[in-house]
Amino acid sequence: MDTLFGKSQLENFRSSLDERSLEKLNAAVEKIVETKKRGGKVMVVTGSGPNIHEGVTTLIADLIRAGIVDAVSTSSAVIAHEMAGALDRVFRVDAQKLGMDMSKMPRGDVFEFTCLTDDELEKLNRELPLDFDLIKKGNALEHVNEIIKAAGNMAYPMGLRTERLALEILSLAKMYGLTFEQIAGLGCDERTMLGAASLKNVPVLVTIPQLVGGGAVGMSIGDSVPVSERSMRISKMLASCDVIIESAVALTQEIHDGPFECYTGHGIWAWWSGQNTYNLRDKTLIRIDLDENLRRAVELNNTVQEAIDKGLPKTKAAKIPFRMEMSAFARHEGSLPIIGDIGKVWPLLANDVAEKLGVELKFLSASQDTQEGQIMRDWIVENIKPLNREKMLLKTKTL
Repeated sequence: MDTLFGKSQLENFRSSLDERSLEKLNAAVEKIVETKKRGGKVMVVTGSGPNIHEGVTTLIADLIRAGIVDAVSTSSAVIAHEMAGALDRVFRVDAQKLGMDMSKMPRGDVFEFTCLTDDELEKLNRELPLDFDLIKKGNALEHVNEIIKAAGNMAYPMGLRTERLALEILSLAKMYGLTFEQIAGLGCDERTMLGAASLKNVPVLVTIPQLVGGGAVGMSIGDSVPVSERSMRISKMLASCDVIIESAVALTQEIHDGPFECYTGHGIWAWWSGQNTYNLRDKTLIRIDLDENLRRAVELNNTVQEAIDKGLPKTKAAKIPFRMEMSAFARHEGSLPIIGDIGKVWPLLANDVAEKLGVELKFLSASQDTQEGQIMRDWIVENIKPLNREKMLLKTKTL
C-alpha cells in the first residue's frame, strides 16, 4: 500500500467545488490541523455504501494509521462490508436457470457469486462447507454481468460467510464483555477502518440509528451490548473529540440530538439525573454532503433557531426540505458544510491536512468516476482481504 491514488486528480477535484465549499474546505483543514497540533482529537461519522465505493473508508483507515483520525462511528452495513474485504468482484446469473426459488430472489431475478480462485474456495471450504455443485453450475451459466460492489452482501459464498461469522463474533463479544466491532477488528485487514483501529486502539462503534443493515451483522452488533451502553460509549467518544466529520450519513440525530448531549440535544434530564453527559458547544462539525439544502439551513441559522424558540415547525420557517439532522447542525456555530462529492472532497481534505501536519499517507482515494478511481477500486478488490478468522481467534486468547 505504498501508492498514492488520485494525486494527479486533486486539482481537478478542487476545481469541481464552488467558492463557498472551497472556503469551508480550507476552514475545515485549518481546524483539523490546529486541533491535531495541540493534541486534540478528530472523529469521523460515516454512513454506508458511498463511503465504501469511493474508497473513503479505506482512506479513513490510513488516516487512523497516520494518527489523524482518533475515533469512528459508522453503520452496521459498513462493518459487514469491511469484514468481507471492503469491495469485491461478483458475477450474476439468471436465478431461474440456477434452479432457485424465485419467490425469494431479489429484484432483477439474479443470483450473485463472489469471484474467487480455486485456492480461495478450498481455504474457505475448511471454515464453511461450500456447495461446489452450485458454484460449478453458476460458473457454467451465462454471466448477466460482472461488477465490483460492496463486499460480501448478496453474493455466495462471501455474503453467507459474513452472516455465519457474525453469530460467532457475537458469542465472543458476550464472552469477553466487548463490542462486536472490537472482536471483528482483531481479524480484519489493517487497511479497513476496523483493522486499523484495532491496531491503534482507536474506538469504532455503530450508531444506534444505523444498526439496521448488514443482515445478521447488524442484529449481532445490536445484541452485543445494550442500547443504553452503546449510546453512552458513543457519547464518550464524542465528548473526547474536538472535530467531528460527517460523511455521507443520513441519520445523525444520535450525535447532534442524543440522550446525553446538552447543547443541541436532549441531555438535560440525563444531566439532571446525575448521568454522564457531553456538550457540542465548542466543537467543530464538518459535514460533506451533496444536499444544497444543508448549506441553506446553516445560512438560515437564526431563522431555524427562532422557529425552535417559538415552538414552530422548522420546515415552514426555513421554507426548505428539512432532514432530521439539519436542525442541530444548522444552529451550531461550529458547523462547516462542504457541499460536494465525497469521492472528491475526502482526498482533498486528507491530502491537505497530511501535508500541513507533515504526515505521509500511504493511500489516497479518488472519485470512482475517474480513471484513478477505477484503478483504486481494482486495487482494493485485489489487496484488501476478508476478515481472517484464525487471526481473530488467536488474538482473542490474549484478551
